[in-house]
Amino acid sequence: MAEIWKSLPGWVRNIVVPIILLVIAFNVIGFVIGVVSSLIWFAVKALVVVGIAAAVVILVKKAARS
Repeated sequence: MAEIWKSLPGWVRNIVVPIILLVIAFNVIGFVIGVVSSLIWFAVKALVVVGIAAAVVILVKKAARS
């Protein structure tokens, strides 16, 4: 690996490789942020559904009493 690195021209080592690493880093960060935000959004949707279901159960119980 060291031989391959040393055989590359200087402009490739100093310009091209850091740009490629930055692009890969931004893609990985974007993927992680996307996964986390989708999990949070799923949790919010689940809480809304549970809240609506609880409200329906309470209303049905009140209606059954009267």
